[in-house]
Amino acid sequence: MRGRANQLQIGCDPVGWLVMGGRGSGKTRLGAEWVIALARGLPPFARPGNRHGLIALVGETLGDVREVMIDGASGIASVARDDRPRYEVSRRRLLWPSGAVAQAFSSEDPESLRGPQFAAAWCDELAKWKNAEATYDMLQFGLRLGERPRQLITTTPRPTPLMKRLLADPSVMLTKLGTHENRANLAPGFIEAIERRYAGTRLGRQELGGELIEDREDALWSRSMLEQAMASANGMELQRIVVAVDPPASSRRTSDACGIVAAGLDAQGFAIVLADETVRAAKPQQWAAKAIALFHRLQADCLVVEVNQGGEMATAVLHTVDPSVPVKPVRASRGKWLRAEPVAALYQQGRVRHAARFSELEDEMCDFGPDGLPGGRSPDRMDALVWAITELTSGRGSAPRIRDLL
Repeated sequence: MRGRANQLQIGCDPVGWLVMGGRGSGKTRLGAEWVIALARGLPPFARPGNRHGLIALVGETLGDVREVMIDGASGIASVARDDRPRYEVSRRRLLWPSGAVAQAFSSEDPESLRGPQFAAAWCDELAKWKNAEATYDMLQFGLRLGERPRQLITTTPRPTPLMKRLLADPSVMLTKLGTHENRANLAPGFIEAIERRYAGTRLGRQELGGELIEDREDALWSRSMLEQAMASANGMELQRIVVAVDPPASSRRTSDACGIVAAGLDAQGFAIVLADETVRAAKPQQWAAKAIALFHRLQADCLVVEVNQGGEMATAVLHTVDPSVPVKPVRASRGKWLRAEPVAALYQQGRVRHAARFSELEDEMCDFGPDGLPGGRSPDRMDALVWAITELTSGRGSAPRIRDLL
């Protein structure tokens, strides 16, 4: 095995090791090699009294454990060389010729960790776990075999309560891995392409740099508020659906993105954010076609378009793509912060839900303060969201058409 210095435990053997890394930074390979070394008794674990025959593999779902931690390109079964383990599907466990056993568990079922006991554990993508604290706590009660039970946590960071708790724990060693450090093992041009798009953004710092990004104190939205807004839209009966468009002033590469966000209103009066299909550096015909395609796909009632930037041009462009689509022009008479405050209040009251995870939209919402976004960036996604929710909750608009969202 050839690993980078920060992927190896050089001169230390922590009982708790937290590895925060970006996408493609080598977290999974590190975890797989760590488990293999435990199972085979390789250094630094080859010492008298070290018994790591029972190992827990804990992921967000059982599918993640199997597809990423075990069978993935950097998983245990894929990188094992000699003494390859075999997987028992019915019992969800890996068996080594040495007798070592690694058993799969999911954050969806914390109670499955009540009873089993282990000498070690590998926890992957802990910041994404569904019942994070309950699952982690149940695991700690089970780490009671051998002279020195230990655990490795590999994750792309998010500012969850459990992540903050682990970072404050002096017994947990922290290692950070950046995606760029693993450049040699990634597709040519990937780093340059991804950094052109995400460099300097909250999403880029988190997903590429492996940084833990805290909430902005003066922002209208917080991560915990958006976590509470997560809900499944399957089977919801929506009375209205709108697609809101916040067009850019130009189509140059350096111009703002065109915000395109769809939302619906259910029978109980809850607004449901359905899609974020914002596009960058798009010509008017391109963003108009994107918005109208979303309108038809969701069977929306109208397109809400801010006309401050382009005046009547935005409406005209949309009608050249499809003249049958009803377009409602809206004009901003107040600043972005003042327009966003009532919508943020609806989130605080639990009146807005998200049908899926919209990472870039959430980044803008949680980064937006009284002075706008860091770096003077335009909150195009958030603007479109605000227009959509405002249209749905203002009591105005076209007559509703009831449909089920499948």
